[in-house]
Amino acid sequence: MRSLSLAAAIALVVSANAQTEVTLIAPGGIRAAVEQLIPGFEHKTGYKVKATFGSGLGTKQQVTRGEAFDVPIVQPPYPEVLASGNVVADSAKPQASVSVGIAVRKGASKPDLSTPDAVKRALLAAKSVSYPNSAGGAAAGVSFEATLKKLGIAGEIEPRLKRAPGGANAMKMVASGEAEIGLTFLSEMEEPGLEIVGPLPKEISTPTTLVGFVSAHAKDPAAAKALLDYLSSPEAAAAYKAQHMQPAR
Repeated sequence: MRSLSLAAAIALVVSANAQTEVTLIAPGGIRAAVEQLIPGFEHKTGYKVKATFGSGLGTKQQVTRGEAFDVPIVQPPYPEVLASGNVVADSAKPQASVSVGIAVRKGASKPDLSTPDAVKRALLAAKSVSYPNSAGGAAAGVSFEATLKKLGIAGEIEPRLKRAPGGANAMKMVASGEAEIGLTFLSEMEEPGLEIVGPLPKEISTPTTLVGFVSAHAKDPAAAKALLDYLSSPEAAAAYKAQHMQPAR
């Protein structure tokens, strides 16, 4: 019996893989990079990917509730995720980290972010500041509110804060002129009409890490691992950098 050619063998594998859909859940901070990477993964492996995105807190809650998924990406700390038994603990793989930064409307003057004191002055001078609402579980919002407390200006700036449902909406407020400056993860600053000023100093704003797992209930654990590995590959590193993220070492 004549053996299959390499091309035919690959075609058979891709055809078989096409029957498998890998589901992924993740916070919005990694959305742009993941959406950029999915076509390459699908082309390379033949698997199909269905990705859904939400808030940092919301994603962790989905995992702990045991909702159906193959690969979750979550933000530390995540003791409740591990305690739930819904992920394979030793499959944890850091993907990238991302900082909260400031954006302004195109053409507007850019505030100085070089030091914590400079950031404090910039925030106090702004007539309005938009950012994602922490009440909805937005990790960037939680981080920014911690920054305001570190700077000691949470109460003083409160009347000028504009909370938005998610980072993308916070950026739309800046682009439309509804807010003078806006803050969210740098990876969420894709709204037309914006200019990214830069990240907040690490002394007042620790970058957020994103970590992926294979679900303990994955329909096809090998497919889930393949996706997780691809999201840690050199191709992924380039996509993360393009979205103002720092790939995991």
